[in-house]
Amino acid sequence: MALDTTIDSPEQVMAHAKARTLISPRFYTTDYDAMNRIDVSPMRAEWDAHMLEYAGDNNHDHFQRTGDFLAEMHDLDPAMRQEFLDFLVTSLTSEYSGCVLYNEIRKNVTNPDMKQLMTYLVRDESRHANFINQSLKDFGLGVDLATLKATKDYTYFKPKYVLYATYLSEKIGYARYITIYRQLERNPEKRFHPIFKWFERWCNDEFRHGESFALMMRADPSLLRGGNVLWIRFFLLAVYATMYVRDHTRPMLHRAMGLESDSFDYKVFDICSEITRQVFPIVLDTDNPKFRAGLSRLHRLSEAAEAAKARGGVVGAIKRAACAVGAAATFARLYVLPVKRNALPEQVRVAPAW
Repeated sequence: MALDTTIDSPEQVMAHAKARTLISPRFYTTDYDAMNRIDVSPMRAEWDAHMLEYAGDNNHDHFQRTGDFLAEMHDLDPAMRQEFLDFLVTSLTSEYSGCVLYNEIRKNVTNPDMKQLMTYLVRDESRHANFINQSLKDFGLGVDLATLKATKDYTYFKPKYVLYATYLSEKIGYARYITIYRQLERNPEKRFHPIFKWFERWCNDEFRHGESFALMMRADPSLLRGGNVLWIRFFLLAVYATMYVRDHTRPMLHRAMGLESDSFDYKVFDICSEITRQVFPIVLDTDNPKFRAGLSRLHRLSEAAEAAKARGGVVGAIKRAACAVGAAATFARLYVLPVKRNALPEQVRVAPAW
């Protein structure tokens, strides 16, 4: 599916970053008083060791561009360039979304554990966002992050939703980046932009962030049982479906790296499922043919909705509404598919071994 917007000017890149669609990254706000009451004392030994890892700041010198950074950039086909710019803008918006949320929590809590963690997370995510922004500036398309923060719409999430969604975002971010890094490590001739060289240590930051949220959830077992398992199921499906639909708007990007969108996504799902067993009592059965058919249908409905949007008028509006109903029904059918259940391991922490 072709991208529905062109990114050729600073105004267009800002519009792309600010877009509010079902598959675009969002900015969040939450109940800071409830975040302030989070108690990690049941995981105190693991938590304190985890904070020492952050304090060591093993990536303090990682996000420095080398002198030959620009020299390594390849000329890109115009359509491919658009897909890569979309990838950069979406990645930047996602990283900066975390930075904004973590900073607001940090400013609004007095809980020393939360304040310390959020300070470290802001440090890391701001590095990530600014590093991506430098690559956008190479194209003359940098994002004014202060303006983005002030003008992008915000979505309110309850604290437990923040824990589920952020944990998944960080872990699936790791799985995506490490899969790309390993592919280009094996096939360096397909590394068409130097930013990919930074992905290994970068995604280990993402992995570490996810560990923080895993410890917070394991410190409160009520978040992982009863009716809350239904919310876990919802967020797993929402994150996977969003990634699948978004990735299928970038077929040329994946082919350029020697990947194929479908196989790439399912490999990422497999890695993410292995990881999330540390804290979630269920994982989705992503090998189920009905699951795969459902994601494929969501992609086709997304394409049809974009075509209807481009058509405009009454007919276009009716077709978009029909696509929305179809997507909701498909998501509902995916939600009720059987899942795989697992017992939570005694050892919470997982090593980034992929």
